[in-house]
Amino acid sequence: MRVRVSAMSGAGPGPLTEGMTENRTENRTAGNATGWVLGAATVATGLIAGAFYVFACAVMPGLARSDDRVFVEVMRNINDVIQNPVFFLGFMGAPALSAVSAWQARGRPYRGWVWAGLAAYALAFLVTVAFNIPLNDDLARTADVGVARERFEDAWVGWNVVRAVLSTVAVGCLGRGLMLYGAYRHRSVQVSPPRPTP
Repeated sequence: MRVRVSAMSGAGPGPLTEGMTENRTENRTAGNATGWVLGAATVATGLIAGAFYVFACAVMPGLARSDDRVFVEVMRNINDVIQNPVFFLGFMGAPALSAVSAWQARGRPYRGWVWAGLAAYALAFLVTVAFNIPLNDDLARTADVGVARERFEDAWVGWNVVRAVLSTVAVGCLGRGLMLYGAYRHRSVQVSPPRPTP
């Protein structure tokens, strides 16, 4: 009986153990990809939330002290230069990465937070497209700077606060999801079966 045990323990890994090892490797790789995507979504959303926050706390209050000509000229310049690849990478990347992360989180205990983050940022995105961008376009078309400012300032500032709050909520939800993902991964590693010894 001892000889049999020794012979079995000295044998190389069979098809079953090889399959288990391959599955664990695949799961580990997929788990790492999930974490990177969720982390990237959180960072991208945080960058956009920060941009909206700076407008709400510094840019617009500062411009409020300016006369109509300076206000309109500066806002037109901002609206022009902000349309660049770096900004669009975060603005469009945040919802795309959040959507991919939400799909990857299906069936996982942290999925609710990821979906909540995606929903909050989607609302911020819709506010931007439905309100802030049309106001920007109207500001660019209106010749009279006094009229342009009157139509633009209060509405734009109000909707910017709304999207700043929504995107900040999105960051919080995604960040919470990222924390729970880390805990989930840690538990998964602890309960995974040990690798067979050759």
